[in-house]
Amino acid sequence: MACRIADPSVFLFTGPRQRTRSQKIATHSAPCMTGNWHLTWDRLLVKGENNKKWVIPMRRTRTVQAVAAPVAPSSADSAGYRKQLAESYGFRKIGEPLPDNITLKDVMDTLPKKVFEIDDMKAWKSVLVSVTSYAFGLFMISKAPWYLLPFAWAWTGTAVTGFFVIGHDCAHKSFSRNKLVEDIVGTLAFLPLIYPYEPWRFKHDRHHAKTNMLEEDTAWHPVWKAEFDSSPILRKAIIFGYGPFRPWMSIGHWLIWHFDLKKFRSNETQRVKISLACVFGFMAVGWPLIIYKAGIMGWIKFWLMPWLGYHFWVCY
Repeated sequence: MACRIADPSVFLFTGPRQRTRSQKIATHSAPCMTGNWHLTWDRLLVKGENNKKWVIPMRRTRTVQAVAAPVAPSSADSAGYRKQLAESYGFRKIGEPLPDNITLKDVMDTLPKKVFEIDDMKAWKSVLVSVTSYAFGLFMISKAPWYLLPFAWAWTGTAVTGFFVIGHDCAHKSFSRNKLVEDIVGTLAFLPLIYPYEPWRFKHDRHHAKTNMLEEDTAWHPVWKAEFDSSPILRKAIIFGYGPFRPWMSIGHWLIWHFDLKKFRSNETQRVKISLACVFGFMAVGWPLIIYKAGIMGWIKFWLMPWLGYHFWVCY
């Protein structure tokens, strides 16, 4: 269905209460030229008391994803109408309709073939650079006086972010032609970050498949403008959270999305359990060793502070 993609730049990115995966927005029963249905915007969203209802039941309905604003009738297809519609949703603007004949393959065909080729030398070089940088960072932490520790933590946190990039490439099947190698390398790369590789991979794949879909994107959770304006407590929490705590907001996402087996499909749970076992095994062995050798302060110096540095980069 041809649609306009709304500019989400003014949405407030946070984790609102989750609704069911199948939740959609009902549409009015007037057909457009393509045979699809378009929305009657002045009747689209009606909230009842306590935000229990989001839509009006209608006699004939079809469903569309909330992330897109379907093409308006030609009589209302004007800059003024788009501006009014954008303001009602809290967007800055709603763009022109996308051409119906543009597909993902058309976009991919415009890219050079080189970007789709796997370069083993480049892949393993990135591993060497990240491991060497991380080892050097740990060495700096062990030798640096207290006033140079922030620099050593920043270096080490940046280096360990390279591990995340490696795991990300493995999850996208762009690291190696051997998929078993990718799974092993991705799992090992994520261990210092206490990230279970398979849960992250499943969620990340879903993020790409459902990008900017309000209810289904696993990495994008905006708050509706109406919700933001109606709740002073929520508004203050978001403003504060995206102030001093913004660099570490990804910690909440990491904790909420990757350790709950109920969030995964039945055909995914076995691989998820293996990844969770690897992570908990790393914690059970690695953390006590650090504490045994360097004490609780050593655990904070050598693991926690670089880990916070990693989340700083992930959030930005």
